[in-house]
Amino acid sequence: MDAVADPVRPAPLGIDWPESREVAHLPGSLPMGGVVPMTPVHAFARPAPALQLDADAGLRPQRRDIDLGGPLAFVIDEVVTAAEARAIVAASEYFGFRDEAPGIATPPGMRMNKSVHWIADEGLLGPMFARIAHLLPAQVDGAPLHAGFSHRMNMYRYDADDVFNRHIDGDWPGYGLDDARREMVEWPGLRSRLTMLLYLNDPEDGVLGGATRLIGRGRRAVDVTPKTGAALFFRHGFGPYSVPHEGRPVSGTVPKYVARINVMYRAG
Repeated sequence: MDAVADPVRPAPLGIDWPESREVAHLPGSLPMGGVVPMTPVHAFARPAPALQLDADAGLRPQRRDIDLGGPLAFVIDEVVTAAEARAIVAASEYFGFRDEAPGIATPPGMRMNKSVHWIADEGLLGPMFARIAHLLPAQVDGAPLHAGFSHRMNMYRYDADDVFNRHIDGDWPGYGLDDARREMVEWPGLRSRLTMLLYLNDPEDGVLGGATRLIGRGRRAVDVTPKTGAALFFRHGFGPYSVPHEGRPVSGTVPKYVARINVMYRAG
């Protein structure tokens, strides 16, 4: 039998990361069923200089709406630079991807990829939000936009043949760190209403496949090809306007990297 080549990981960036710690432990679902009881959520013991973003970095974000026959979905280009995307990937590989996903309950055969969750700092997500806040819906179902993303980064790596089969994303509370940076804490009075999928590499990096397929009204389907630094947004939660979607299979030796970030709104 021929040997199977290992996936090509990103080249080390030579970053001297701060000490990391586990700030929460949650039941983690495995791709083919089963639960790992104490799956960690990670954070840095102090803010990582490599993840402190400039206010604009010369980017010019633009929004492109996607017609799904009613449900809200759109892409914003130039959310982060390629260098910033590489640093997010490097931090996630530093924490370590694993088969189980903390606090995620998926049935066997649905989430067939690798995951690591970590709590980002305001120095990363604050400038990212500021770059695109004017392009986000100011209200959803009458709930006003909160001035910042949840700090919990749900990172996914798709190796060869990995897929995330059709599903709807649940809505989440916001999360951050306590003052001592030792525990994940929940933010009161907020609930997510939009998924943000931030693409961290793309076909120019050698990624084959891996489009996000959105399913709209009347069975119309729209495939969004990953583009480094761009982000896809769509309604989530278990309501009539939520967007079913899937992460299409990846082939070849270069993994696809994507971050799910939750866009927060004031709870009613």
